[in-house]
Amino acid sequence: MTDTPAPDRPTEFWEARYRDSDRVWSGRPNELLVREVTGLAPGTALDLGCGEGGDAVWLASAGWRVTGVDISATALARAARHAAEAGVGERTSWERHELGRSFPEGSFDLVSAQYLQSPVELDRQGILRSAADAVADGGTLLVVMHAGWPSWVTEPPFDAVFPTLDGVLDELSLPEEEWTVETRETVRRPGVSPEGLDGFREDHVWRLRRHRGVDRKRIPTAG
Repeated sequence: MTDTPAPDRPTEFWEARYRDSDRVWSGRPNELLVREVTGLAPGTALDLGCGEGGDAVWLASAGWRVTGVDISATALARAARHAAEAGVGERTSWERHELGRSFPEGSFDLVSAQYLQSPVELDRQGILRSAADAVADGGTLLVVMHAGWPSWVTEPPFDAVFPTLDGVLDELSLPEEEWTVETRETVRRPGVSPEGLDGFREDHVWRLRRHRGVDRKRIPTAG
């Protein structure tokens, strides 16, 4: 086991996390992403914090052309391999970014930010504003975040400030004349602890659609 990097060194933290395990995530797409994206016309998609590619592979299999982004080169290599194994390698591309310091260029019909929550430094507000700015006219911004610790966690392993439904919308400060909030809700999902105890966890979901044909106002950056 490698030593845990300092919390102000996110690249080292996440590289160590992926290197220390053959697989970190299940490989299945996040169920709230599937729920919210099913029914949307496929186009171009940006998957922020794509990890080992579960969401990106599902999107590509559903007809999207996907750019997956992660801070970890190890995670991206696994994601590319999983896409190739699923037969969607030609519908996916991969970019390494430390979000908050760099961000993919271009605009996308779907920008997905699933669980951008971290025990190490993460400029969530700045990243989400960049994500909104990357949504094409008529496109969708989908954000999903944990609303708190799972019910079975009685002693949190680290301090965390969890978002609120209104707080994230306030941070985004999206002009009402440019955006429609299509989903804003808290979803309780059953879960099982590592010890096999039944419980639940709650997630916040925001799905927003950018209007077509409206002059854009620049979303202010955090600072």
